[in-house]
Amino acid sequence: MKWFLPIFLIPIILFGQKNTVKEVDSTEYYIQMANFNKKTNNYKFSLTYSQKAFDFANQKNDSNGKATALHSLGVTYYEIRKYADAIDALSKSIEIFSALPPTSESALCYYELGMCYMNIQNFSKAESNFSKAKSIYDLLKIDASELLNLQKAILYKNKGKIELATQLFNQIIAKPDSKDVFKTKAEAYYQLGTIEEKSNRNNLALNYLNRAFELNKKDKNLEQKTKILASLSVVNEKLLDLKKSHQYLKAHLFLRDSLSQLNNEKLGADDYVAFKESERLKAIEQINRENIAQQKTNKFAKLISILAIALISILSLLSLSLYKNNIIRNQSNILLKEKNSELEIAKEKAEKASQARADFLSTVSHELRTPLNAINGITHLLLEEKPKETQLHYLNSLKFSGNYLLTFINEILEINRIESENIEIEYTDFNLKVLLFNIQSSLKELANINNNSFILDIDEKIPDVIIGDPTKMSQIFMNLINNALKFTKNGEVRVIAELFGINEGKATIHFEIIDNGIGIPIEKQQTIFDSFSQGSIEINRKYGGTGLGLTIVKKLIELLGGEIELVSEVNNGSTFSFDLNLGISQKEIEVEKVIEYHESILENKNVLIVEDNKINQMITKKMLENKGMKCKIIDNGEEAVEAIKQQNTFDLILMDVHLPGINGTIATQQIRTFNTGIPIIALTAISLNENREMLLSYGMTDVITKPFEPSKFYSVISQTLSISQSIL
Repeated sequence: MKWFLPIFLIPIILFGQKNTVKEVDSTEYYIQMANFNKKTNNYKFSLTYSQKAFDFANQKNDSNGKATALHSLGVTYYEIRKYADAIDALSKSIEIFSALPPTSESALCYYELGMCYMNIQNFSKAESNFSKAKSIYDLLKIDASELLNLQKAILYKNKGKIELATQLFNQIIAKPDSKDVFKTKAEAYYQLGTIEEKSNRNNLALNYLNRAFELNKKDKNLEQKTKILASLSVVNEKLLDLKKSHQYLKAHLFLRDSLSQLNNEKLGADDYVAFKESERLKAIEQINRENIAQQKTNKFAKLISILAIALISILSLLSLSLYKNNIIRNQSNILLKEKNSELEIAKEKAEKASQARADFLSTVSHELRTPLNAINGITHLLLEEKPKETQLHYLNSLKFSGNYLLTFINEILEINRIESENIEIEYTDFNLKVLLFNIQSSLKELANINNNSFILDIDEKIPDVIIGDPTKMSQIFMNLINNALKFTKNGEVRVIAELFGINEGKATIHFEIIDNGIGIPIEKQQTIFDSFSQGSIEINRKYGGTGLGLTIVKKLIELLGGEIELVSEVNNGSTFSFDLNLGISQKEIEVEKVIEYHESILENKNVLIVEDNKINQMITKKMLENKGMKCKIIDNGEEAVEAIKQQNTFDLILMDVHLPGINGTIATQQIRTFNTGIPIIALTAISLNENREMLLSYGMTDVITKPFEPSKFYSVISQTLSISQSIL
């Protein structure tokens, strides 16, 4: 039964129930077979059947059949990128079509000939053929604007008429989504993305390319997909997202090689005659096999009828025994359903509790950051106004408390991200030695405060460039070394990195952070990695800290595949150690160039502040005016959009993300529809559900996190204005 049914259906599917053997040998049949093999990527057979169609039409002196066969042959050559052969076949087809009444197929032939010239970058001939296609479509009163406008826009782009090209591309993407327009809309988004990328508007380019990629998934156009993947790799590299850039490049190369391998099959002209006779014999043999299969089907049908009667009899006997078994099984199922229902309820409660916790922390974090921004901002402003010596101590204490509270909030959020699995490991090429030297430089002041010597002992055999997550490794070392320096006075802190071995392209590196400070009692060593644990209340009061640093360190090391160990003795110091397996990279890491800027670039710049919180308005405005900038404040997104439309004199927009009415992201999207040049910096107390990449995808230029760190605040604004001016 399982093997003869498909054979029985073959003649019905291929030829129809009423077709006979005589109808097989025809131009239409060969064209159908050519198209079928083309759809299944059997290009060799597609070429063979197209040639058979031409030979048959030639024998019958069928001009339309010859033109159609040559058209089919040319399209197949085009799909396997044999553009010279495609141009030859399509030109011959057009020559025959020219002597016949105009049809949509002849118009399509001109269009596809134009596409061949587009691919070999002969744009003048491409434009000529597209014009001839349009003339025939207009004569036949067929609307082919969607098909031709895309190519017209691409021609404009290649001629340097970017504004005209952009207008046509925007008309295409403005049309409603449907199955027929996925390919053209995806190509329009891709072309817009390449235009924005060449203009260094990389965030906007990334937005267009991502939309092109999503539409391409629906159309499954592999040629188009290779181009989109290549452009996504370039744009992500420009945005310094090297992980995504590498992923897209890898996918592009794999798909390109796959398509290249697929396009390597081509049948020579000398083989056509041999194929014709062999394929005719195969067709006759296939019909004979189908007749034999039909006879077998009839025999099996009789056998099945007999077996069916026997089976019904057996089933009747079994039904009685199954009835009793069903009663018992139903009773068991009822009990199981009750237990499963209880488990589902318990699971839902646990998930809701976890989500409630995440939502609570996200909300509390955001709500704490807003007043904390006011505290830190006002403190900074007061310190800049040269306070009295009696006031300076209080202001510095207030600044310390604000920074401590901010660190506490950040560490709570980091713990929650790890526990909620809302954290991913990056695999990036970086220099481990440079990373450790940079950390040593950043903690040099803390070492000097406690009169400690800070020593790095790095094994020279460790590869210069490794593959891992530099951000998480920085968190690990910053926490461990900061603790060692904090709990050690007049002593030594040593960081050891030693290569244990290399196996299958991975280096096993052993790390130790050693100090000779106060040490940790044995009874506290089991709980030191728990949240809010810090040895003792006295230590917490004397040295400060949240008690979350080691918890974060332990969880991050476990995420990276390692395990932290502790050896400590009271008054004799502590040693934290762990091993990590890190990939070895063959790339060379270049030192990143920092954009230089001067505070003079801030002077007399017009800034629009979009912020609803009155205190934050006052602080932000004062901080900007202290640097010679001019400010205007608007407290909602709608009025901000209208202000940009009416008054296009602002050099910069500082946009709060959370606003009454439309929020900052939507307002930014609306502004980008009519102004793509003005820099927009997001101001946000980033929560668990926000990230820098998400905000940039809406068209924002950069992000500043609340509470503002003054130096970072001015640095981001200065760099943004510097880049904006260099583009202009």
